[in-house]
Amino acid sequence: MARFFDFGVGPVNRSPRTIGQPAPARLALSWSGGKDSALALWTLQEAHGLRPEALITTVTGDYDRVSMHGTRRELLARQAAAADIPLVEVEIPVGCSNEQYEERMAQALTSGRLRDVDAVAFGDLFLEDIRRYRETRLGMVGKRAMFPLWGRATPVLAREFIAYGFKAIVVCVDPRLLDRSFAGRVFDQGLLDDLPAGVDPCGENGEFHTFVYAGPVFSDPIPVVVGAVVERGGFVFADVTLGE
Repeated sequence: MARFFDFGVGPVNRSPRTIGQPAPARLALSWSGGKDSALALWTLQEAHGLRPEALITTVTGDYDRVSMHGTRRELLARQAAAADIPLVEVEIPVGCSNEQYEERMAQALTSGRLRDVDAVAFGDLFLEDIRRYRETRLGMVGKRAMFPLWGRATPVLAREFIAYGFKAIVVCVDPRLLDRSFAGRVFDQGLLDDLPAGVDPCGENGEFHTFVYAGPVFSDPIPVVVGAVVERGGFVFADVTLGE
């Protein structure tokens, strides 16, 4: 499974391994459309005075949806417009191999809008193997990785996300780790209270993924409607569409 860009304020860990030293001249942000990437954007801008010049998202072209999250492409475009940051979409096919994925990501990172970017920021929180993978792959194209949320306690981050006015919907659930009834729910305190013991409140172990439709990184909320809940490829997805 391709994991390079699969995708989450308070006191920020300012160690060199978290944000990198010195600050990059040009920065992009890995953007899933979910809460961790939205919090990463908020933290970069508010805590470090860094504004990404591009959002990078992998999209499964056959479905016109954000890879893994299953969010519709039109909603992704609305997020980028509301954040006023250009979007770079990297299309991958259904059943994309690691080799295909890495080739397409390397091509995107060395051409066009991303060619002169010095670093890419991620919303990862504590998974060391994924961090090492990102650092290695970026190093191969002469760039470095930043992790503005790294090491933060996920229960604290989840509560801060809500307290700062972010709003999100759970759009994907791994039913092996979390009951399918959580798909389509609003990410709020009630949801956090209902999470079973052992489920990370930020879904960092892949238990669930979200779509952010409002918050301080957006100029305006995105009107959304939660539609059908379906199971596909072993995951449960809530289909979110644009509202009026």
